[in-house]
Amino acid sequence: MALCACRGVPHALLATALLLPLLAHADQEPLDTPAASGETASYETTEDAPRSAYLSDWYNQNVTVIGSKNIRFGPQQIDDIYLEYEFFGRKGPLDLYGYIDMPKFFGIGNAADSGIFDNGSPIFAEIKPRLSINELSGRDLRLGPISEWYLAANWIYDWGRNSDNRQNTLYTGLGTDIDTGTPLDVSFNFYGKYQWENYGADNENSWDGYRAQLEYSYPLASFDNGASLFYAGFTNYDFGSDLGDGDTTRTNESVVATNAFVYSFTHLRFLAVARYFHNGGQWNDGSELNFGDGDFSVRSTGWGYYLGVGWQF
Repeated sequence: MALCACRGVPHALLATALLLPLLAHADQEPLDTPAASGETASYETTEDAPRSAYLSDWYNQNVTVIGSKNIRFGPQQIDDIYLEYEFFGRKGPLDLYGYIDMPKFFGIGNAADSGIFDNGSPIFAEIKPRLSINELSGRDLRLGPISEWYLAANWIYDWGRNSDNRQNTLYTGLGTDIDTGTPLDVSFNFYGKYQWENYGADNENSWDGYRAQLEYSYPLASFDNGASLFYAGFTNYDFGSDLGDGDTTRTNESVVATNAFVYSFTHLRFLAVARYFHNGGQWNDGSELNFGDGDFSVRSTGWGYYLGVGWQF
């Protein structure tokens, strides 16, 4: 779903949600088998282990049509209907999540929206790899509730038609998984940010700030029709930037909190997302701007929404 370091919807947390029907379909395969731990992509089948409904037993994919409303990563709110390809999985030490969006793919959006077919960005992509330090070192590195440590990165790229319409951001740092002793899954990542292109902003080509990211998910229900309902959320806190220094329309910090509900069958899935922005995209809420069509007030604080229907394969 893209438009900043997060046009995509609920990102890595949705990956966990989407795994539920996959795991349910595995006929209760023991967790210590190679396939369950993501160590093989074999298609060998037996009566006890029938072939998976998916193309791979560790690399998960889906294509989703998403409608968005009041998205606040830029100075003007965006409404859009677009196409998203999402992928994720765990194999050995690699924990991978990513998506590629094609903005305004169906030609539907508000006046501030542009995309793949009307001189806007043809793609918006985000890739989030993490490498397990536990597995790379071969050691049990548990520390209190922290069960696993990662080398973590998050690369975001918006392929705009020129440099003033392009974003290229790299976050790097450490990640963790936290054992809550309950069905609640929690992860925490802490990144430093290097900013290449940023739609012509003053912080381009510099190290500029940090991101603290808390991710959480919880299975809500399973149904007799084979469907499952799952909650997934995350909160990004960006701080320590210099972007707001000397520019009253920008800020040095921002917060985005995402709440997603996923209703999922083996292949078909539906999602509903409510996302709260505080100075989204580091735009100062209430500041005045003029892009040549008259003055307007930035509305970067408030709620945005997404609805989607997709196919997992």
